[in-house]
Amino acid sequence: MTFTTRPTLQGTFGMVSSTHWLASQSAMRMLELGGNAFDAAVTAGFVLHVVEPHLNGPGGEVPAIVATAADPRPRVLCGQGTAPAGATIEHFRSLGLDLIPGSGLLAATVPGAVDAWLLLLRDHGTLSLREVLTPAIEYATAGHPLVARVGDTVAAVRSLFEQHWPTSAELWLRPLDGLFTNPAYGGTLARLVRTAEGAGSDRQTQIEAARHTWREGFVADAIDRFARQPIRDSSGREHAGVLTGADLATWSASWEDPVTLAWNGHVVAKTAPWGQGPVLLQTLSILDALDDAGAYDPSTTRGIHAQAEALKLAFADREAWYGDTGDVPLKTLLSREYATERAALIGARAATNLRPGSPGGAAPRLPRHVSQGGSGGATPDPTTGEPTVRPNGVTRGDTCHVDIVDRWGNMISATPSGGWLQSSPTIPELGFPLGSRLQMFWLDEGLPSSLAPGRRPRTTLSPTMVYRDEEPILACGTPGGDQQDQWQLLFLLRHLAGGQALQEAIDAPTWHTTSFPSSFHPRETEPGVLVVEDRVPEKVRAELTALGHQVRVSDPWSLGRMCAVTRNPTSGVLAAGANPRGMQGYAVGR
Repeated sequence: MTFTTRPTLQGTFGMVSSTHWLASQSAMRMLELGGNAFDAAVTAGFVLHVVEPHLNGPGGEVPAIVATAADPRPRVLCGQGTAPAGATIEHFRSLGLDLIPGSGLLAATVPGAVDAWLLLLRDHGTLSLREVLTPAIEYATAGHPLVARVGDTVAAVRSLFEQHWPTSAELWLRPLDGLFTNPAYGGTLARLVRTAEGAGSDRQTQIEAARHTWREGFVADAIDRFARQPIRDSSGREHAGVLTGADLATWSASWEDPVTLAWNGHVVAKTAPWGQGPVLLQTLSILDALDDAGAYDPSTTRGIHAQAEALKLAFADREAWYGDTGDVPLKTLLSREYATERAALIGARAATNLRPGSPGGAAPRLPRHVSQGGSGGATPDPTTGEPTVRPNGVTRGDTCHVDIVDRWGNMISATPSGGWLQSSPTIPELGFPLGSRLQMFWLDEGLPSSLAPGRRPRTTLSPTMVYRDEEPILACGTPGGDQQDQWQLLFLLRHLAGGQALQEAIDAPTWHTTSFPSSFHPRETEPGVLVVEDRVPEKVRAELTALGHQVRVSDPWSLGRMCAVTRNPTSGVLAAGANPRGMQGYAVGR
């Protein structure tokens, strides 16, 4: 018998797994009220804005993959906002910038999370706007206990708040013990509900009224006014934002097809390459091309080496080829022939150089910052990026995740992020800051991920859905920036290929590589570095070092925040597991 930190939950009514227990239980309440998985996901999303403000917010974004009981084919909900109309390379260069700041008003994309959640509710939910928003409103106005890491985050940025971001200081530099309230954000949500209900009694009319109010009403007006003022950002200087109310009015969340890969008797669905999701598919394809069963074991020297090297190759392709351009050579990147070509590059020793491929014979082009050796060594700035977990397990800005499956077979995997309390100053009348996802663009011309108005940043947010025999059987994901698809790879190998139960696969020792450019300011690279939890056996660590990996040992329970739910289409049995690391994530269900 394998002992785990928690049981793998099983039942037939509904299962929820998220990165915070209050979000999980609030979502479960929607299921108990007769709502479906999508009603529950919307509730969880708004509660996460309140209870994990250092990890996501309404000024951020959310991609999701959904499957409905009526149509089980996967669909991607794109809640990733675009670059504003004024966000041009010329503008940033005129400010003397070579990289987009990792925090502040200048780094804001169009906030995408709220409109996406409301679009999901309109198209696939069943409950009213008031019903699904009530838990978030109550937690914001009546209060909730903050997790300790919120206080740690606030402490790290205290001097910035005191000296440069007074609106954030007013909200966050007060006692954080006891019950914490954010009445401004609670009031924002309550006003959305009142405005919606004033538009009529029809459910869809109300939801559309709330979307309109968010994009063109008092929320957009407040964002437009606030973004015009210069504030200190991670460049060390003051800059005004370029985001306007017009940018909010002309953008909306949308539905699109996923990218899929047939693998090991399953089909894995991810977002298109405006996100990093295809990295997971490429890595699975490369490992498959190795034709080596030992390459599938994430616990052995042989398996870790093969997987780390495959990940490096896939992430190198991300740097050269991924972006929101519409002409990414994805068919070639995911082909068996290309995977075989890439797999042949995996040698007996760890690679330390970035090796993008040439799909279809096209020459790869890397950003100047990368090709000129832009690398690590920068002093960590607690306002920047989504670097997730330091070697000692401490988090900075990060992300959330939620997976839900209901008794009818509806399923969703969603990864909300951005708009962290430390990403930019709080907009006082709204109770939340803007996001900083613009930092993922490059200021070089002609790259797939070059900055351009209306383009989506190449986000790291990466939900996953897995199918077998055309039925959705698994939704999973994790926070973690560039590590999201690495940690999901290990989970899928353990669960789908290795046969481990959900919780066993989540609990198992984890590792990742940082041997490619970070997606976040200051875009550092750590050639050859392999970060491993110290539960990875010392013998394996020594063998990996002998193979040329720069092994960096992390705390024993520090890497990954996996969530997962499953459904057996034959028996109807549902299951869920959640990550014990950080003592926040929980699964609930019956």
